[in-house]
Amino acid sequence: MKTLAISVKKRETVGKKSTRALRNQGNVPCVLYGGEKQVTFYAHENDFRKLVYTRDTFVVELKINGDVINAVMQDIQFHPVSDKILHIDFLQVFDDKPVTVSLPVILEGISKGVKNGGNLLFRRPKIITKGLVSNLPDAIKINIEDLAIGMFIYIKDLDIEGCEFLAPPNSVVVGVKTARAAIEIEEDDEDSDDSSDTSSEAPSEAPSEAAPSAE
Repeated sequence: MKTLAISVKKRETVGKKSTRALRNQGNVPCVLYGGEKQVTFYAHENDFRKLVYTRDTFVVELKINGDVINAVMQDIQFHPVSDKILHIDFLQVFDDKPVTVSLPVILEGISKGVKNGGNLLFRRPKIITKGLVSNLPDAIKINIEDLAIGMFIYIKDLDIEGCEFLAPPNSVVVGVKTARAAIEIEEDDEDSDDSSDTSSEAPSEAPSEAAPSAE
């Protein structure tokens, strides 16, 4: 996984008054848990922009009073009106303990079904994935060049060594559904006069996976 270093300051005092003062100065109160003890700290909201406003998932190198702690972002709260960052929870990660994160899905190539007039159905731009930090990739890459009209890629079709996908196996990740006037062209070595059935639609899918949790 990608890494991002952020320098933060440990909070000396906690409570509503202290938290309000931090936010008034443009800082974001944070909590780190998962280690020997819970740690409260803060940093300016600008320091979190590369972490929050992106599709990427990072292992964050938190630099706290000279110590470096590896963590992943587990939860974030925004103001309902201004959309400013109010609070961030981090989970400390270890080399020998699995962690659960939401990994982005990157589609590679152009589907032949789309070239023939079909509509791309991209159901899961992110997938909840569990594994050791050393096994987790930056993103889940899927080549869709051979995806014809009526074809779909499911969670069960994905295979990354050392990773477990926490979604129903029959959940659709990406597929190509029929569009009006779409024509599916069979790319066989020999010409065929048989027409292809292009009436397939995306199969029903189980509800989206639950929010990330960590062991």
